[in-house]
Amino acid sequence: MDNTLAGKEVRCILDARDELGESIVWCAEEGALYRVDILAPAIHRLDTATGAVRSWPMPAPIGSLGLREGGGAVVALKNGFHFFDFEGGSLTFIVDPEPDRPDNRLNDGKVGPDGRFWAGSMDDRADKEAVAALYRLDVDGSCHKMADGLIVSNGLAWSPDGLTLYHSDTRLCFIHAYDYDMVGGSLGQRRLIAEPTDAIGRPDGAAVDVEGCYWSSGISAGRINRFRPDGTLDGWIEMPVPAPTMCCFGGPDLKTLYITTKRVGLSAEVLAAYPQSGGVFSVDVGIEGVPVSRFKG
Repeated sequence: MDNTLAGKEVRCILDARDELGESIVWCAEEGALYRVDILAPAIHRLDTATGAVRSWPMPAPIGSLGLREGGGAVVALKNGFHFFDFEGGSLTFIVDPEPDRPDNRLNDGKVGPDGRFWAGSMDDRADKEAVAALYRLDVDGSCHKMADGLIVSNGLAWSPDGLTLYHSDTRLCFIHAYDYDMVGGSLGQRRLIAEPTDAIGRPDGAAVDVEGCYWSSGISAGRINRFRPDGTLDGWIEMPVPAPTMCCFGGPDLKTLYITTKRVGLSAEVLAAYPQSGGVFSVDVGIEGVPVSRFKG
């Protein structure tokens, strides 16, 4: 098949050396990118105009974050959901959705177009089983299990009209789409969109553009895949490092794709060949992305 994204130049904008960079979020008002390092637990902020970096260490592995309407963030730590105050550096506990699953941790999360925060969990053991789930955190602080039987929940994103929720599992290698009720936050009919292989990239973090296409970080193949709403692979971007983890749209026109990557799990030989693994990358894709909302709680 023809690759509609062939030849796109990928640049390393920050040689961050993240162990496991994830959950990259564009803040238009600040012209800044927020992201997490899951395993060297911290939230990091990059000013894209000046290159200035600010970091906030976390007390436990942090899977994801979402910015809040009133300032600060909602974060998914290993021990549950918290609010985080960037100015004071304080965490406020909300709820632990899995107190009975100590071998799990929270993973990929994102704020939906209705202002709710969604995050899934993953089995954090080496020999992983289908004991993880997907959760919805409402603005009143209540938490609801929305799907179960997962191994590594990932890839949350919404269609431009907000009526479709995309979700993937990195180990089960599926990308699903659900009908989404923005009023009540419920999930309707589920559809299998794609089953990416190791060869094209097991699905990790994702984003959606205004044409309704789903951009999936192919963590096992060193590329970003663009799927049409019907699951057709439209094109892909070859990364200069082997393991992209998450992507988001940003920049003044939302046509720049920003990508986090990882170092953990890569051999010394691979790291020597790809020393910028764990960095933050950008590529001008020429297609506008769907902006990510802020948590209303």
